[in-house]
Amino acid sequence: MHLPLNALRAFEAAARHLNLTRAALELHVTQAAVSQHIRQLEEQLGKPLFRRLPRGLALTDEGLALVPVVSGAFGSLARALEQVHDRRPREVLSVGVVGTFAVGWLLPRLRALQEAHAFIDLRIFTHNNRVDLAGEGLDCAIRFGDGAWHGTAATLLLHAPLTPMCAPAIAARLSQPADLARETLLRSYRAGEWNDWFRHAGMECPALRGTVFDSSLTLAEAAAQGLGVALLPMRLFSRDVQAGRLIAPFPQTLDTGSYWLTQPKARTPSLALQTFETWLQQQCLQGNESHGT
Repeated sequence: MHLPLNALRAFEAAARHLNLTRAALELHVTQAAVSQHIRQLEEQLGKPLFRRLPRGLALTDEGLALVPVVSGAFGSLARALEQVHDRRPREVLSVGVVGTFAVGWLLPRLRALQEAHAFIDLRIFTHNNRVDLAGEGLDCAIRFGDGAWHGTAATLLLHAPLTPMCAPAIAARLSQPADLARETLLRSYRAGEWNDWFRHAGMECPALRGTVFDSSLTLAEAAAQGLGVALLPMRLFSRDVQAGRLIAPFPQTLDTGSYWLTQPKARTPSLALQTFETWLQQQCLQGNESHGT
């Protein structure tokens, strides 16, 4: 079938505005031209796409079905043309990311990065905070800790204090920190976190039992499934909180470190890395402001 692009563009504009005059102004043509294009498209399809009303237009069922397809197609064309027009060569950037940060913070913002900086060809490698930049061929890595790693320059990204988190059924049994003594306290590979949290809360840590996890992601999933209470960085599990899978029953937090962008000191950063670092800092700053920190 011949694709009447001008007619489809007229249809898409008229469908958004539901007004021929406004569609004509947007397309810089006359109202009669828009009306003629739509009429030709309707004749080609053998179906009416609009119902003419005294004060505008209304889409028919056929028009409603066609709108998202046409809008999506024009959007894809626009993005493809922008990429062709962008003469900057694509630059590969290999980034090691601790899994919790990757899933809880980076992935929800990845589309924004791609749209803002299409020249960055990102390669993501997840790790459990143990990474060898040179040995693994990474340009940079996002890690959790105090920012002091030998031979690397570290840029602070995000504070992420730990707080007890659990499934709603368990949270319903908790009214004060002392109630945690009756629950299974899930542990991470970083020994001493529960002891430090209870000391910060002014209490003695109860006997610890239960599984030890090497990843905050699996630790959080265990907590969400009701296996116990976990110490987690709540800022990185906001989607689970919003979905009602995890609850933070107490306000007490424990600061054990932050997330940092690390890169070799001796290496001059590429344009892609400089751009990525600036974007990360801007995004994290916006997050800090929204959290009031």
